Amino acid sequence: EVQLVESGGGLVQAGGSLRLSCAVSVFTFEDYAIGWFRQAPGKEREGVSCISGKDGSTYYTDSVKGRFTISSDNAKNTVYLQMNSLKPEDTAVYYCAAVSVIFARSLPEECRVGTFTPMGYWGQGTQVTVSS
Repeated sequence: EVQLVESGGGLVQAGGSLRLSCAVSVFTFEDYAIGWFRQAPGKEREGVSCISGKDGSTYYTDSVKGRFTISSDNAKNTVYLQMNSLKPEDTAVYYCAAVSVIFARSLPEECRVGTFTPMGYWGQGTQVTVSS
């Protein structure tokens, strides 16, 4: 079974930065797409950014383009989300999830909750709070 453990969340002032990490226990990292999702109180969970372990292609939702960067260290089976210029509206619980690249061949279309469930795996989430 795939296990994911997020870390790096916290409280930061608007304009600040945080780096989230997601350690993924998989035998072959390249067989998976990894995504970062977030859920704010009273809102649906949304896809923030995804990366393909197979070819390194990435996707960002419009609201974070130019501010967030997703990257992976395949040797460490770890995916990072560098978040800069944070805004109060970025406040949410951030989750990382993994799904076989078979189900996520095209990230712009597949970086969504529906692709990563029910065939994917999810971490427990980490809280990010951005104060104004």
